[in-house]
Amino acid sequence: MPNQDRTGPLGQGPLTGRGLGPCGRGLARGKGFGRGFGFRAIQPQITEAQEKQILKQELEAIKAEQTEIQKRLKEIK
Repeated sequence: MPNQDRTGPLGQGPLTGRGLGPCGRGLARGKGFGRGFGFRAIQPQITEAQEKQILKQELEAIKAEQTEIQKRLKEIK
């Protein structure tokens, strides 16, 4: 999480990362070891509007990634 501002790994808002918490603090937390790997003890409740916004952001990120991949494939040809 950049700057510990709760904006997620790419600044896309909460719930967009893997929920590993602050990276590099403690005994290898944030790298998939020990607590926090793929499981959150307390799931925050979100509204349908929030979920819709999150899903839209994820879709836009996927489309942007697709565009970059297509661009690179054209460069390689």
